[in-house]
Formats: sequence, C-alpha cells, structure tokens
Amino acid sequence: MSIRTRLLGVDYGSVRIGLAVSDAERRLASPLVVYQRRSPERDAEYFRALVETEEIGAIVVGLPVHLDGREGPKAAEVRAFGAWLAEATGLPVRFWDERFSTVEAESALWQAGLTHKKRKARRDRVAAQILLQAYLDAGCPDESTAGPLEG
Repeated sequence: MSIRTRLLGVDYGSVRIGLAVSDAERRLASPLVVYQRRSPERDAEYFRALVETEEIGAIVVGLPVHLDGREGPKAAEVRAFGAWLAEATGLPVRFWDERFSTVEAESALWQAGLTHKKRKARRDRVAAQILLQAYLDAGCPDESTAGPLEG
C-alpha cells in the first residue's frame, strides 16, 4: 500500500463541487473534475472512492471570506460541509482562503479564448486548482495557520 500524500482541493458549491488534486510531492495542483451533488449517501460514496483512486491523504476546502477577512453565512455552510467530508472520508480537512479563486479561474479561461459554455464547464475545477495551488505555494500550513487571512 502506498503512502497517501496527495491533496484534494475542493471548491464548494451547493449544486456543483470543483475538485483538483496535487502531485505526490505537493508541489503542483491540477484540475480534476466538477462533481454534481446528488444525495448525502451518494456524495459520501463518491468521495470515499475518489480518495482511494487518487490516493488522497488530506483535503483542502476553499473558505469564502469577505474582503476584510470576516466569515459570513456561506463560510458556515462550507465549514459544515468540511466537517461532513472529514467524517465521510476519515481524512483531515483544512480550510483555505479562496477569495478571488473563481474570478481568477474565469479570467484565465476567458484569456484562453474559451466560449461561455466551455468556461462554465471548467470554472469550478480550475477554481479548485487555484485555491489548492495557493495552499501548496504557502507550504501546506497546518490548521492553526490556514484559513482566512487577517484583513
């Protein structure tokens, strides 16, 4: 059995969840898929299978915070999802400030010349890649230093 060192990046949405993975050395994030949510049971099955096939050792969930660093109702929803995901997979979940990741993803896809339909299909997984890469670039900090930046 291999050591699970890859990270799963999660761009949470109530309908769609963008997913990205790191390499085993935790240097590079790549977009993976956009998962369409179904039910808590089917979602749990999906994430458990994904953790196995991708050899995931920990999960990084993007935390939406206001520009001044405050957390609002959406952040509470994301934290609840992160707790559910930790329970469903048995893996540690870390939260990371995702401010501007979706805007950055949209901009990159626009500059690549993709149509609106193609941008929409890729946006969530590219946003997950951007937030995971930011976490990797920060040195994969532990929970005490991860999360929203102070405003």
